[in-house]
Amino acid sequence: MNRRTVLLIVAVVIALLGTALVFVYVRGADQRAEDQFDTVDVLTAVAPIEPGESIDDAATNGKLAMEAVAQSNLLPNHQTSIEALSGSVATTRIYAGEQIISDKFGSEVEATTALAIPKGMIAVSVNLTDTARVAGFVSPGTRVAIFLNGTDDSDNNFTRLLLEEVEVIAVGSTSTTQTTTTTPEGTQTTEELPKTLMTLALDQDDAEKVLFSQTNGELVFGLMTEDSNVNSGPGVTTGTLFR
Repeated sequence: MNRRTVLLIVAVVIALLGTALVFVYVRGADQRAEDQFDTVDVLTAVAPIEPGESIDDAATNGKLAMEAVAQSNLLPNHQTSIEALSGSVATTRIYAGEQIISDKFGSEVEATTALAIPKGMIAVSVNLTDTARVAGFVSPGTRVAIFLNGTDDSDNNFTRLLLEEVEVIAVGSTSTTQTTTTTPEGTQTTEELPKTLMTLALDQDDAEKVLFSQTNGELVFGLMTEDSNVNSGPGVTTGTLFR
């Protein structure tokens, strides 16, 4: 077999290999396009579903709808109707726009014990006004700095950072409390303030600080972002406020 014949055979093999690769790529592209545009109607939340709320109540209250979702975007265990989940309750908060998946539903017992507490931590709840919880912008999963407004042993008022960074793992029920203020003229004004239970993930030392502080002062949350910069320090007192 001369050199020209060998080169011809190699060229043919390369051409066939190239054709096969192009065929495989085109077939894969067709499949990807099919997965992108071929949709499935799945059950989706159109309003938040709270932990402990049944799938049946959510449907009755108009919190569910069918939405066309591309094959490539389908979540594992997605649902196309409520039949398989009928009688079960949400074990975690489900936000508007989420696909309904069976993993987030279970029995009422599972819902009451589904609080995600990080390993080594304990859950502690504090009762805060709207102002103290950043006007309601604090939600589960956010991180906050905790400040304490209080008085020292000499009855001097102070504001000081108590904990630099704490994770909020749940936001509970809201109640109202009445507060009465008296003007210098003796006029009294009574107003109702909403207070909400905020549950934090803390180690024992920080839990003791929070529990002590909430009964001996006023706790205030500061909502944090990735760029927030807070540092512990002496804080502010009446004597240092304008220095």
